[in-house]
Amino acid sequence: MRPVRGKRILAILAAGGLTLAAAACGDAPEETPSGSSSNAAAAAYKACMVTDTGGIDDKSFNASAWAGLEAAKAEAGNVDPKYVASSSEADYEPGLRSFVSQKCNFILAVGGLMGGSTTKVAKESADSQFGIVDSGSESPNVFPMQFATHQAAFLAGYLAAGYTKSGKVATYGGMNIPPVTIFMDGFADGVAHHNSTKGTKVQVLGWDKAKKNGSFAESFVDQNKGKSITQTLVSQGADIIMPVAGGTGLGTAQVAKDSGGKTAVVWVDQDGCKSAEQYCDVFLTTVVKNIEEAVKEAVVAGAKGEKLAATPGYVGTLENNGVGLAPYNQFDSKVDAGLKAEIEKLKTDIVAGTIKVESANAPA
Repeated sequence: MRPVRGKRILAILAAGGLTLAAAACGDAPEETPSGSSSNAAAAAYKACMVTDTGGIDDKSFNASAWAGLEAAKAEAGNVDPKYVASSSEADYEPGLRSFVSQKCNFILAVGGLMGGSTTKVAKESADSQFGIVDSGSESPNVFPMQFATHQAAFLAGYLAAGYTKSGKVATYGGMNIPPVTIFMDGFADGVAHHNSTKGTKVQVLGWDKAKKNGSFAESFVDQNKGKSITQTLVSQGADIIMPVAGGTGLGTAQVAKDSGGKTAVVWVDQDGCKSAEQYCDVFLTTVVKNIEEAVKEAVVAGAKGEKLAATPGYVGTLENNGVGLAPYNQFDSKVDAGLKAEIEKLKTDIVAGTIKVESANAPA
C-alpha cells in the first residue's frame, strides 16, 4: 500500500477547522521522543486515544489507529501518544471525558460504535479537538476519518469468486453496524460481478445485501464465536471466508489453519500477514483500510499547528490509497495471473467511475 497522502488529504488539513491548543495530558510512554532537535524542543502535543472494545492488540482497526499515533510520534518528535482501552461501550464517554480533563490536544475515538459518545462529549467540550475513525460527526471540533471499504471489498469478492473451488464463499460480521456491513456489501457485489461477467454461479453465505441480514458474532473479541460461525459456514460448503470482526476473526483463521489448506481467509483492516503473522499461510489477501496513515497525517498536521477541517473530513478510497488489497503473500503463486490482471483492471475502472460500487453505508 502506498501512503495515504496526496492532494485530497492536504487540502482537507489545510481547510478551515479548529486551532489546536497545546496542553498537558496523561502519562507519556517511557521511550525518548524521536525527531529533530527542533521538534523535540517544541511543546508536547498530547495525542490521546480511546479504543473500542477490541482493545489495542485486536490485529485490526484499534491496532491500526495506535500504529498511526506511534508513526506520528516518529515523524513529529513533539507528539506524545497514549491510550485507554474500553472494556465495554459504557467506557466510551468516561474515557473521552478523562482525556478532556487531562487537556489532550487531540482525542481520538476508534470505531463507529463510538460515534454517539464522541459527538456528545465533543459538544460539551467545544475547546477540545477530537478525531474519530469509522464515523461521521456533526460537531465542528471532530475530524472524521472514514473509508470506502466497499470498493476494496468488491475486489476481494471478485478474487474469492475466481479462486473458490467449492463455488461457495462467505462473510460474517462482528456486529451489524455500517463500518462492518460496508465490507460485506462490497464483497457480495464483487462476487455478483464475477458471476455476471464470467457466467459463474458462486454463492455468498453469511450476508444478503438486499435483505440486509446475515451472520454476526455480536463481538469483536470472541474467538470462540468466530470459530463456531466459521465451522457452520464451512459445513455449508464455503472454502473462502471474510470475517469483518476484529479479534473475533482470529477464530476463523484458526479454523482455516486446522483445515490443512481446504479453507482460506480474506482478512480486513491491516495486512493479516503483518498483524497476525502466525496465520499468514491462510490469508488469501486483506481488504486494507489504511487507518494508520490517515491517523498519522492528521496528528502530524495538528502537532505542526495546522488546522483540521471537520467538513469534509477524510475519506479513504481506492483512488487515494486509503483502501485497497494487500499482497497475496503466500498465495501469490496460487492465484492465476489472469485473475490478478482482471482485479487490477477492476481497480482502474472503479477509480475511473466506469464501474460503480455502491453501499448504503458508504461515507458521503
